[in-house]
Amino acid sequence: MSSTTTVGYLGPKGTYSQLAVLKHFGEDVALKDYSSIDEVFFAVEKKHIDYGVVPVENSTEGAINNTQDCLLDSSLRVVGEEIIPVDHNFLINTGAEASNIRTIASHKQSLAQCRNWIKNNFPGLSQIECSSNAEAATLAQQDSTVAAIAGDMAARIYSLKVAHTRIQDQPHNRTRFLVLSLAETNSTAQDKTSLIIYADNKPGALFRVLEPFDNLRISLTKIETRPSKKEAWEYVFFIDFEGHVKDERVKELFERLDLCTVEVKVLGSYPLAKLA
Repeated sequence: MSSTTTVGYLGPKGTYSQLAVLKHFGEDVALKDYSSIDEVFFAVEKKHIDYGVVPVENSTEGAINNTQDCLLDSSLRVVGEEIIPVDHNFLINTGAEASNIRTIASHKQSLAQCRNWIKNNFPGLSQIECSSNAEAATLAQQDSTVAAIAGDMAARIYSLKVAHTRIQDQPHNRTRFLVLSLAETNSTAQDKTSLIIYADNKPGALFRVLEPFDNLRISLTKIETRPSKKEAWEYVFFIDFEGHVKDERVKELFERLDLCTVEVKVLGSYPLAKLA
């Protein structure tokens, strides 16, 4: 990867999004952080950056709705994915003691992922929902009565002390990230394809969508619904499956889907991420 390649991500610095960028691209890229997922999409679309990395789902909290909504409208391609273990730490100012903490700050999803641990170890403390864990780390850096819930990278970047490690309630918590680009990828023989399917709002619509996958023995890895934003109470299906759009069996799949759907939007085919 050339050092001139620029990758944008949901910032600020010290988030799991930055960690996903480094895992996928390595250190030899220029990084640019953005304050929202929408801005990452826009920057790639306008060629301000070469790639964008955004979270799409968490193993305990579910889909990232903002990312799904952007995928509905965007012409960008998904060209990669990364799955990052979410290990939350209880971070405090280097001059602070855990017994003096009065407030816990973090992103609302991180607070939810550590709900039971907080209840058992720091009951009654006020909580601040931040736009990111990095913002929470900044608050802890500035105030010795505030603790942040964030990862190791945030602790290093913001010079915070790790008072407790791995405080998430679910030990196998993971977040999946998508890599966005204007380009496409070639088949690697170990690929995944992501689709958005618009189906008729009629009884049996989901069955008709899923039947071709079963008949062709194509393995689904995810299916969920999301409002289409076109009509009230109209939904679309977000589907991931194993295979590449250039595979012969997948070409046959699309031919069958054309007969039972209103529209199929291919988000991209890309190499399967290795589980960390």
